[in-house]
Amino acid sequence: MAEQTYSWAYSLVDSSQVSTFLISILLIVYGSFRSLNMDFENQDKEKDSSGSPGSFNGNSTNNSIQTIDSTQALFLPIGASVSLLVMFFFFDSVQVVFTICTAVLATIAFAFLLLPMCQYLTRPCSPQNKISFGCCGRFTAAELLSFSLSVMLVLIWVLTGHWLLMDALAMGLCVAMIAFVRLPSLKVSCLLLSGLLIYDVFWVFFSAYIFNSNVMVKVATQPADNPLDVLSRKLHLGPNVGRDVPRLSLPGKLVFPSSTGSHFSMLGIGDIVMPGLLLCFVLRYDNYKKQANSDSCGTPGPGNISGRMQKVSYFHCTLIGYFVGLLTATVASRIHRAAQPALLYLVPFTLLPLLTMAYLKGDLRRMWSEPFHSKSSSSRFLEV
Repeated sequence: MAEQTYSWAYSLVDSSQVSTFLISILLIVYGSFRSLNMDFENQDKEKDSSGSPGSFNGNSTNNSIQTIDSTQALFLPIGASVSLLVMFFFFDSVQVVFTICTAVLATIAFAFLLLPMCQYLTRPCSPQNKISFGCCGRFTAAELLSFSLSVMLVLIWVLTGHWLLMDALAMGLCVAMIAFVRLPSLKVSCLLLSGLLIYDVFWVFFSAYIFNSNVMVKVATQPADNPLDVLSRKLHLGPNVGRDVPRLSLPGKLVFPSSTGSHFSMLGIGDIVMPGLLLCFVLRYDNYKKQANSDSCGTPGPGNISGRMQKVSYFHCTLIGYFVGLLTATVASRIHRAAQPALLYLVPFTLLPLLTMAYLKGDLRRMWSEPFHSKSSSSRFLEV
């Protein structure tokens, strides 16, 4: 009986999907903590420049950070739909430009992913002084090393088209977007994720009835011409120059081969980044609330909430919901043997537990609209 149960479970979730689960969760956690760490660094800079004690502010004023407002949250699914249609109808015309732009963005994002490791490696042997490159700016040795490694990885990916290198670039894009894009409130989070849920469901389930093809799946799986091949044909460099390079599957997704090698498990980076933005928001709110409670000498929560409930963080609750939603989406895709809109499962399993817990803890009204405001605090650590 145990062997039959194991066989049934393995038929629903194989090793490639387990890899997808683990990698996506690690990317969200890592990106969220990189975002929180950036807030702390900005706080230290503001404190050093003003000479006054800093305070945690979940809505950082760093110019490199983009905060999504309500209008942007409403129009983002529309913009994504327009981009999807452009890629569907005019892919052959724009594929080279799109590939080059994606490679440039992936290079910068992967350099950001490698930066902490490079800082650790260069700390003993080089000072943290910045080196001037004229109009290009000033960079530390760690930044130069991470950028060089990232350029090298992209060049190898262009030459080989290997799925593992594509996954590495997609991971960099996920972490960078989670770290540099912010949701300011629960209201904006609900608007964004609800709109993207409708977008995902429509383009996966209903686009075939209008366009005679699953638009989402076709765009996600369609390989692009290699820029080296296109360049060799344009410049007439000869039949043996640049013609043996493979077509490229763009890093807009994570793919992992099954144990038998018969198929790949695929998860779009949007299914990681968008829930990841929500998890980043609740992590910042957990830290803000912890600092506020320490300032008020540990004021307890509402009387009808048990101490155990108060100890459960919003980050843990939402992360568990993400895992359950991803598992449900995977099981549904194996049962129906067809692509599933992952956000159809991820959005309810992350938002509904979060809203319920916020209501029970009495934080729903504060989280709903602009929950962060300056409070002096000396605590800078969040136990997760």
